[in-house]
Formats: sequence, C-alpha cells, structure tokens
Amino acid sequence: MIDVDRTGDIWTVTLNRPEKANSLTEQMLVDLRDTMRAAQAARAVILSGSGKVFSAGADLEAARAGLATSPLWEEVSQAVASLPGLSVAALNGTLAGGAFGMALACDLRIAVPGANFFYPVMKLGFLPQPSDPGRLAALIGPSRAKLILMGGQKIAADEALAFGLIDRIVAPDDLMAVAQTLVADTVAADSAIATGIKDMCR
Repeated sequence: MIDVDRTGDIWTVTLNRPEKANSLTEQMLVDLRDTMRAAQAARAVILSGSGKVFSAGADLEAARAGLATSPLWEEVSQAVASLPGLSVAALNGTLAGGAFGMALACDLRIAVPGANFFYPVMKLGFLPQPSDPGRLAALIGPSRAKLILMGGQKIAADEALAFGLIDRIVAPDDLMAVAQTLVADTVAADSAIATGIKDMCR
C-alpha cells in the first residue's frame, strides 16, 4: 500500500490505497516511516497518492483503536523533515487529518485544483501532532493556522495557494512532471549545496 520507485537519485513514494481514499493504517505508517528513514540516501523525494485523494488521514477503524493519536504520525513527519535533499508533496487531491503532517514536513507542496485541506482535530477531540501547528504557522501565520486547527475550516486549493500553504496549483495530468522538474536542479547539483541551502532556510 506504500509504493516506492527509486529512479536514479529520486525516490517517488506513493500512497496506494485509493479505494479507501488513501487512509492510513498502522502498517502503512510504519512503512512510510521506514521508507523515509531509508531515503536519507536519496537526493530528492516526491510524495504523492494514487486516485483522486492524497489521504483522508487515519483509517477509520484503526483511528477508533487509537491510531489517530499514535506517535507514528510524528515519526513519519520527522523522518520527512530530516531528509537532506529536496522533498516535494505532490498532492493529487484532498489532504486531511494526520496526513497533514507529512505534507507540512516537505520542502515544497504542489496540488491539483480540486484539492481541499482540513485538519478536524477540534471536532474529533484530540491535539494535532506536536510539530504540525508550528510548521503550519510558519507557512501561513498563527491566525490562519488557528483558522484550520481551531476553526475547523476546510481550505480550497486557491485559498491554500494565497495563504502559502501550497506553492503551486498544477493540472492533474502535469502533477508528477512538475514535481520532477522541481527536483531536477537539486539532483544535478553537488549534494552539499542542497544540504547547505536547506540548513540556511531553516
């Protein structure tokens, strides 16, 4: 359910459970964490999903069993954030709940026009992943972060772009090609330059 394509120095990691809106099970989170830790050797990582939804967050049945508040979500996000090369979340559709963390941890986020963004922790009655509010506020400001996290607002792609939550809106058929273009310079350059620039931008 987690597909990994290693083509040269680019790893493409795809959530592949479209019949369940790419909702994440515990095993999928473990596989994602381990894949992102292994991808420390990659020059670039592209994270995407199959079908028309990037991820609906935790699988409903697993969430009821406690997965929604599992430390695995934070472990995945930290593994993504620590990647030395350029990471791109190529959001093929809506991003919801705990899946927010892995996209926020990426360096860049591009999305298709129909994508929506929401993180309904207030309604569900638990705190977001520890690093998510800080990363979200760094991108869109504290007030807008509270709009999503506390106000429970669903943000459409054009508003997400205006906020700075995503960096570009891309036609679905062009999504992966654009992601490949975005990582091309990083893959071609000396790896120390990419790492240095990431460190300077933190």
